[in-house]
Amino acid sequence: MVILFHIGLGFAANFYRPVVKFYVPIVFIYFLYTIVKSKNKTKEVLFAAAYFAGAEVFFRMTKALVFYETGKYVVMFFPIIGMMYQAFKKNAYPYVVYIFLLIPGVFVAMNTLGYEENFRTTMMFNLSGPLSLAISAIYCFERKIKFQDLLEVLNAIIYPLIAMTVYIFLYTPGQSIDEIATSAASNPALSGGYGPNQVSTALGLGVFLLYTRFLIPYKNKWVHFVMMFFLVAMAYRALLTFSRGGVFVAIIMAAAFTFIVYMVAGLKTKSKVTLKLLGTLGITFGIWFFTLVQTGGMLGNRYENKDSIGREKEDITTGRLDLFLTEYEAFMDSPILGVGVGKVKSYHLELLGTALPTHNEISRMISEHGFFGIVALCILLFSPLITKLQGRKNVYFYSFMIFWFLTVFHSSMRIAAPGFIYGLSLLSLVYKHDKKKKKNTLPRQQTLG
Repeated sequence: MVILFHIGLGFAANFYRPVVKFYVPIVFIYFLYTIVKSKNKTKEVLFAAAYFAGAEVFFRMTKALVFYETGKYVVMFFPIIGMMYQAFKKNAYPYVVYIFLLIPGVFVAMNTLGYEENFRTTMMFNLSGPLSLAISAIYCFERKIKFQDLLEVLNAIIYPLIAMTVYIFLYTPGQSIDEIATSAASNPALSGGYGPNQVSTALGLGVFLLYTRFLIPYKNKWVHFVMMFFLVAMAYRALLTFSRGGVFVAIIMAAAFTFIVYMVAGLKTKSKVTLKLLGTLGITFGIWFFTLVQTGGMLGNRYENKDSIGREKEDITTGRLDLFLTEYEAFMDSPILGVGVGKVKSYHLELLGTALPTHNEISRMISEHGFFGIVALCILLFSPLITKLQGRKNVYFYSFMIFWFLTVFHSSMRIAAPGFIYGLSLLSLVYKHDKKKKKNTLPRQQTLG
């Protein structure tokens, strides 16, 4: 019923987009009510935050949010409510330090930003992503949750992505794909009229999560069939955005997860995974060639780094390398305190001739926060690895860390998903093992909902 509802939501958004604007406060109040009333606060908190992390791009696409950064605010809000009930682990203090390391850059910005800049807007645009990551990390750090409950939380990300996929399919019904795909550049018209980079990132995350459920199937066969249909649909539409970042990240995540499954699974499970992997490769090539034909070869040009007439482009990073080098120059100008939050945009204007926002959270942290930013990045990189080496169990850990790092590397933290997924990687999963089976066999999931 939940899947059918979100399919219907996608149809409704296409025919009358303001319906989503009414839906947002309703679903927010519903989740807040369930958190207050629920006895299992951890699962409810994560479910609520996961839903908004998955829905953020769809809500932006349909103009349903009051403020642009509302999704990140909500993803922060629910864990804060959760911590009012259950507090957080004292070992999560590195992420409290991480928040304090962001403060010097704010004070520097107060002196360096020009009068034409809106200080509040600039601060929240650049810091809402890091703050949502920090709050998610503090809440999730070493918090125990059943594996089956985590699967339900991941479903909460998938549900709104289903609605978004339906909406994107219906967005341009009057034109054929080859009529729209007239160049090898990222294509907003094939991305629901919104930013292809964000849409590709969201759909790529959905593809990965559904791929993991292909390996760990839903118990209900009808649910499994419908979800696998949307796995194919999301992969197809992710390719059609012509934005490569989300697609490549999904492939790398899937490869990492498959490797981990092989490492922890028994011999019988390994054989099943091998057959499924072969099937996945066949379907993947089928989707690729079908999309390639539909776009008249433009998709091939895009992934071969060629323009619309087949000439190879000089810069495979589509300008991101220039932004990175400019941000490095900013760091060299002020290596201790940084140039201040939001100030790097003026460096882009001065050195590149255009005031583009950053596309790389790593270089932004270093340039705008200086030495403090480097320390903050070290916390983000090493704190999870140390706890993982100490024996914390989470089969999704490496894939989630890959998603966070690669996504913020090519797309900064424009959406809440990377920070929230980073938080989920810090959970400690509790697995139920069947005594008749080997202990290293992945647990069967239970029917969801």
